[in-house]
Formats: sequence, structure tokens, C-alpha cells
Amino acid sequence: MKINAPAKVNIFLKITGHRDGYHTLSSRFMRVDDLYDTIEFVPCECETFTLEGFENVPLESNTIYKAYKALNEHTGDLDILEFFHHHKVVVTKRIPTQAGLGGGSSDAGAFMRLVHEVCDLKISINRLADIGSTVGADVPFFVYGYPSANVKGFGEIVLPFEEPPLPLELLTPPEIACNTAEVYLTFHKHLLRNIDPASHFGWENLDSRTLLRIVPDPAALNDLFPPAMMICPELEKYNKNGWFFSGSGSTFFRVKG
Repeated sequence: MKINAPAKVNIFLKITGHRDGYHTLSSRFMRVDDLYDTIEFVPCECETFTLEGFENVPLESNTIYKAYKALNEHTGDLDILEFFHHHKVVVTKRIPTQAGLGGGSSDAGAFMRLVHEVCDLKISINRLADIGSTVGADVPFFVYGYPSANVKGFGEIVLPFEEPPLPLELLTPPEIACNTAEVYLTFHKHLLRNIDPASHFGWENLDSRTLLRIVPDPAALNDLFPPAMMICPELEKYNKNGWFFSGSGSTFFRVKG
């Protein structure tokens, strides 16, 4: 029992407001199928939920464990508890952390999809995504598994966008890790007052290739690029023509060819 957990990039990411202590957004997520973690359920007699593949990460803070707890809490399905008494979760990590590629959220979403299948959960994919939203803002996108989608609100609104997948090249500086919470805090402190809803009017209707062509400025496409540069100024040497910035960083991407 195995599933791939693919990375994603943000073609654009615009902050639209702040509510209940969190930022709302409007974004285009695009799945990157050739970069993925692998999650496998391996037979094992386990006294407690057992997760392998993460070094120096406390179990309680791992997104997969949070997803496991959320599934138990929201479904009350005893088959989940029984299943993980007889299986452990083994993860092969390939997606770099703190890189704006959604690795932790993808792991949680893929885990939930696989549990949904193997435990034959009697809930809809929409309900599964709702549960995923309690784990993390990006998790619903990965639960649905769309190749491309417009994502809004706190990440709970996921609208599939029909377009051919783009051949993407990724560049993740190995020496730079952007802390998502710090990037958002910096945006809130210095840039929240400058948000302009009209700045991205109609973007959700444009295909990603066209959007990247007509808006070539990574700072215009991604509101989190300026605050990421504030806290990680070394990103500047990777800020080159034709490259764009994903999420809260530190990955840049461009279209091949």
C-alpha cells in the first residue's frame, strides 16, 4: 500500500485579507508530479501509531500524525485505529522542507487519501478535504489531487482549473530555508496595509503559461516574495529573469522551453 505525495508550486499568490488571526489568499496551485515523497503502509504489530522517515521531528508536530489524529476525531471510525495497530507508516522524503513546495501538506493529504482507500471510509472526498483543512491550509488541495486549481480563503476553497501541465524546472537553494510563519508575520507587519484586490483581477481565469508571460515580475505574482527577501536577503542572488518564487519560499521555478 503506497502513494506518492507530489510537490506543488504557486503560479501566483496574493494575500486578500486577515481574519481570525490568519491571512486569506487567492492563489493558483500547480502540482509537480516529478518531485514527490512516497508514503507506504507496511505490516507491523504496533502498540502506538508508528511513523518512520523523519529525523529530529517530534511526532506531535508532524503533519501526517496530525492528519491521523484529525481522521480519528472527525470520523470516529475504529477501523483506522485497528489498521494502524497492524501497520506502520514509512515515508521516503524527497521534497525539501521550508521550500514553498508544500511537502508537509502533501504528505498529510496523500496519507488521508490512502487511509480513505484502505480503510474504506464512508465519507466523501469533500468531507475528507474539510477534515484536511483542520490540519493545514494547503492540505485540501492535496486531498483533491487536482493537477491545477485556484485556491482561496484559508485554503479550504479549491476550484479545479483545466489546463495542460507545465514542464517546470525547480531551483531550491540548499543553504536557504524560509520559515513560513516568519514570512507571513513580516508581510503582516510591513505590507498588509498595501494589499490591492484589483491587482490580480481576472488572474484566476488565465492559464498559467499565459499569466507567467504577461506578469514576469515574481514580486508582482507572489506577495510573499518581498517579505521572504526581507528575512532571507541571500535569495537575491537567485532572483533572475524568467524565474518565479513559490509560496513562502525558498524555491524558484521556471517553465522549460
